Amino acid sequence: MSAPSAQPDHFVHDRLPPPSALPNLRYDLPELQIEPQANLVHALFVQAERAGNLDRPLLRGPHRTYTYRDARDEAARIAEVLTEDHGLVPGNRVLLRGGNTVEMALAWLGTVYAGLVAVATMPLLRAGELASIIDRAQPALALCDARLLTELQAAQAEHPGLAGIVPFHTAPDAADLIQRAQGKPGTTPACPTSADDVALMAFTSGTTGSSKAVVHTHRDVLAACEAWPRHVLRATPDDVVAGSPPLAFTFGLGGLLLFPMWAGASVYFPDQPYTPETMVRLMRDASVTICYTAPTFYRQMAPFAKQIGLPQLRICVSAGEALPDATRQLWKDATGIDMTDGIGATEMFHIFISSPAGETRPGAIGKVVPGYTARVVDDDGNEVPRGTVGKLAVIGPTGCRYLDDPRQAKYVKDGWNYPGDAFKQDADGYFFYQARDDDMIITAGYNVGGPEVEDALLRHPAVAECAVIGVPDEERGMVVKAVCVLKPGHEGDAAMVKTLQDHVKATIAPFKYPRIVEFAASLPRTETGKLQRFKLRQGAAAAPSPPKATTP
Repeated sequence: MSAPSAQPDHFVHDRLPPPSALPNLRYDLPELQIEPQANLVHALFVQAERAGNLDRPLLRGPHRTYTYRDARDEAARIAEVLTEDHGLVPGNRVLLRGGNTVEMALAWLGTVYAGLVAVATMPLLRAGELASIIDRAQPALALCDARLLTELQAAQAEHPGLAGIVPFHTAPDAADLIQRAQGKPGTTPACPTSADDVALMAFTSGTTGSSKAVVHTHRDVLAACEAWPRHVLRATPDDVVAGSPPLAFTFGLGGLLLFPMWAGASVYFPDQPYTPETMVRLMRDASVTICYTAPTFYRQMAPFAKQIGLPQLRICVSAGEALPDATRQLWKDATGIDMTDGIGATEMFHIFISSPAGETRPGAIGKVVPGYTARVVDDDGNEVPRGTVGKLAVIGPTGCRYLDDPRQAKYVKDGWNYPGDAFKQDADGYFFYQARDDDMIITAGYNVGGPEVEDALLRHPAVAECAVIGVPDEERGMVVKAVCVLKPGHEGDAAMVKTLQDHVKATIAPFKYPRIVEFAASLPRTETGKLQRFKLRQGAAAAPSPPKATTP
C-alpha cells in the first residue's frame, strides 16, 4: 500500500448514505449544542481539566493506574506514533483488536485524538470475520493485543492493503505500541477535527444476520455523553466503573470508557476475561460502584453476589438484550439494587430509553431519555394509541448512518430511526418492550412476545436460560417454541416439558404457553451476550416438522 497522502482521507465520508436517507438530528437541549470544531477525546480531557480532575484516576488495572493527566499524555504520544512513524492522516481507519484492558483503552483514545477513525473489533473474531471487516473498512494500520495476533495476521495475509500491525500488551522489554510511545514527547495537540468528522466505525453484533458498519461523528458521541449519562446514570467523580461488554461494542465503549470520562470517574479493567464469580470478586476487591453487563450475566452473578457481597456497588446497568423481570428481582434479592434497564442500539450509539433506579415501573424499560423523542407507530409511521403494540421510532441527537449499505433505507424512514423493536407505551410514557419486530409471534390471531414467555420460563427453578421463537404451523400459522437450558440436576424429558408448559400457563395468559419445548446445552449468542434467535429459527426451519402437541 502506498504511503498516505498529506490530504485528509475521505473514504468514509464518500460512502455515507445520501442526504435524503440520513436521519434527522435534533439538538433540543442546551447541553447538546456542540462547537463546530470538536475532537471527542480532546474535549473529554479538557472537561476533566476544567473540573479539576486531571490528577484523579481514570484507568485502573492490576499493574498500573493512569490518571487523567497520564492518559491524556499517553494518548498524545500514541497519536505521534501513528502520525509520525506510520504517516497516517485524518480520516485513515485504524483497526483495533483487543479485550477490555488499559492498553486497549489507550490505543482507542490515541487513535481518535489523532483524528483517525477507530474501528474496534471483538476479541473472539476469527480470521474470516476480520477479513470481512478489513475488506469493508480498508484500515491503513492495525493495533492489536499481542495475545490476539494469530487470527489478524491470517486475515492480513489475504488483505495486503493492511500495511502493518502494531502489537500492544507484550513483554515489558518489547517494542510494542506503549513502549514506542514512551519515546515520543507527547506535545502534539489533538487533531482539530470538525465535530462532523467521523470518529469511529462500529460493526453491529449480528443478532439478525450479517453485521453492518455504523459510522459516528465526534458530535454524535459528545451529544450522547450529554444525554443518558447526564439525565439517567448520574455518575460522579468518586465512582469506579467495571463491566463485561467489550470496548468494541458501543455499549461497552460508552459505559466503560467515554461516559466515565465525561463524569470524571474511573474504570477498572481486570486484564483477564470475566466469569460470573471472578467478576463479583474483582468488583468487590476494586470497590466498584457502577456495573455494566447483560441480563444473562447478572443472572449468573446473582448467587455469588449474594454469597460474597458487594457493599460499594450502587448502580447496575443492564442493556444489550431484554431484561426479564425475573432476572431483575433475582438481582435485587441478591444485592438490594434495582437495576437500571435501557434500550440502545449501535446505530444510535447508546441508550435512548431508560429510567434511573427509583423511577422504574415493573415490566417497563423506562421513559425516553431527555434529548430524544420516541413513539410507537404502525406500518405507515402513524402513532398508535397508548397500550397498543407497534414499532418503535426514535429521533434525537444521534442516528443511523451505515457505511455503503442498502439496509439504511429500512432503518431510517422520514428522518426517524427504526431500531426494529416492537413496543407499547402506557399513559405515563413508560415503554414496554415486546420483542424484536421479527421475533413477534402471531399464533391463531394472538400476538405473543417471546421475551414475555422467556420471563415466565425463567421463573421456574429448573431453567437456567431460555429462548422463545415462533415456528410455522399449518393450523395456527405459528406456534410458540421454547429452547431451554436446564440447571444441573434436572432432566430434559417429557415430564419436564409438561411441567414447564403448565408453569407458563399458570404465570401468564395460557394461550402464550410454548407448544414445543426443546432442551439444549447452550444457546447461540454473540460475543456481547445477545441471543441470536435467528439461528434458532434457521435450525427450526431446517428440522423435520415436530409432532403436534396433544395439549390444548
